[in-house]
Amino acid sequence: MSDDRHHLAESGIEDVSSEREDLDSSPPKYEVVTYPADFTLEGLVQKYRRGQITIPGFQRKFVWSLRQATRLVESFLLGLPVPAVFFFVDSDDKKYTVIDGQQRLLSIVYFFEGIFGSGEEGRRTVFALRGLHERSPHRDKTYADLKESDPASFNTLNDAVLRAFVVRQLDPNDTTSAYHIFERLNTGGTHLVSQEIRNCIYRGPFNDLLGGLNAEPSWRRVFGKSSEDKRQRDVELVLRFLALREDATSYKKPMKDFLSTFMDRHRNAGADRLDAFRVLFQRTMTTILDNLGAKPFHIKAGLNAAVFDAVSTAFSKHLDAIPADVEARYRALVADDVFLEMASAGTTDEEIVSGRLKRAEQTLFT
Repeated sequence: MSDDRHHLAESGIEDVSSEREDLDSSPPKYEVVTYPADFTLEGLVQKYRRGQITIPGFQRKFVWSLRQATRLVESFLLGLPVPAVFFFVDSDDKKYTVIDGQQRLLSIVYFFEGIFGSGEEGRRTVFALRGLHERSPHRDKTYADLKESDPASFNTLNDAVLRAFVVRQLDPNDTTSAYHIFERLNTGGTHLVSQEIRNCIYRGPFNDLLGGLNAEPSWRRVFGKSSEDKRQRDVELVLRFLALREDATSYKKPMKDFLSTFMDRHRNAGADRLDAFRVLFQRTMTTILDNLGAKPFHIKAGLNAAVFDAVSTAFSKHLDAIPADVEARYRALVADDVFLEMASAGTTDEEIVSGRLKRAEQTLFT
């Protein structure tokens, strides 16, 4: 079983080939500019401390040894070449997100701080330059030692330059290219799924809202598992509902970019907008649970995402006018060959998405 299929089976979501094909689709044409930028080490550390440089949560933890980090610092002190780092710049908050070079960047930060490691693995120790040649003037020196006893080397290190390549998206006016860049990263052997990437790129109040809604008791019963999915596929379904409920008429394939664009557009939404999303989702899930029972969208082996998005969107538009026989209507819908075809093949095609939403609403509420 492939990793994707294994993760789907674990999450309790039905494996539909067209949904997997959507995840594997190539990006459309972008206008992206990449340009070099030279930062002094002192400037980089200041930017990191101010939060202007961020490291995505899905990237592997700091794993370099003290010896590796020492050799990097020594390279700067000796003027030796060091590989460049890569940043993605968000056009809204202007922050630099590390695409490649986390180990180098954190090694520099830790040396300037004087303490090695993040402390998460119990490796928080004094950062002195260990393992250098016995005649090296920098052997066993800390950053503070250099400042006090070797000001020339101290200044050399502060003024040393680390080249960065900065990626900025110009067109379209969103950050969907960031999604595709991160999607293709080497992340230590772990193949990231869509919502894990969005969770890092589109941080903000809307992302926090999605996490909260995913824990709603009514949604957990509709979804069919009390425990939240570690790969956030359940969170993606919450996002899918809100995006199609709000913007179905503007839907364009692939689904993954439609969801990314919607999340980007609303990531800093105000309190009133967030409250409206919250109430809509809570009322819809409670109404579905009351009328269709738990796990209503498990048509075959697991929750069918296409049935879920069509039926939940239809319910959300008629919360104050639920027919008495809506459960019987739902049974008729999921026995309808035309609807089932739209929920099992080409599920992210524009005409299929539109047809599926319309057929669900017509069957259930007209």
